[in-house]
Amino acid sequence: MFVQIFTTGGTFDKVYFDALSEYKIGEPMAAELLEQGRVGFNYSVESLLKKDSLDLDDDDRTLIHERVANCPHEHILIIHGTDTMTVTAAALADIEHKVIVLTGAMQPARFRDSDALFNLGLAVGALNICQPGVWIAMSGRVFPADGVRKNRMAGRFEAH
Repeated sequence: MFVQIFTTGGTFDKVYFDALSEYKIGEPMAAELLEQGRVGFNYSVESLLKKDSLDLDDDDRTLIHERVANCPHEHILIIHGTDTMTVTAAALADIEHKVIVLTGAMQPARFRDSDALFNLGLAVGALNICQPGVWIAMSGRVFPADGVRKNRMAGRFEAH
C-alpha cells in the first residue's frame, strides 16, 4: 500500500509562540510521527496549505479536490483542521475509486498530550480496511464523512 498524505494545516501542525494565543502553522508532522511508528508502507507527504480550517475557502477546497482527484494513488490521507473537516469531506464526495480519510487533532502534534499520533494511526488503519469513499478518523472511531459532527463541548467527534 502506498499512502499519499496531503496536509492543509490546522491544529495538527500548529506551533505556538506564547501561551496558546499566537501561533503559526509549522511544517507537517505526519512524516515524523510515521517514522516514530515504524510503519511498514510507503508514503509521501505534500503540504497543500498551511491554514487554520476556519480560514479555508472554496478556492482552497477546489485545490484539495483537484489534487486528490488527480492523484494516481488509491489511498489518500488528508491532515485537516477539525472545525471544517466535514465541509472539506463533503467537497470530496464525488471522487470515485479512492479511499480518502481525513484526520486532525484537538491539540497540536508537538504537544505531549496531543491526540495527533493516535488519530494518525487510526487514519492509517482506516485506509487499510475502508471501502472507497470519504471517511473521517477522529476520537477513536472511523465515520462515514456524511455521518459525523464535531462536538466542541465534549472535545470529540461523534456520529450524528
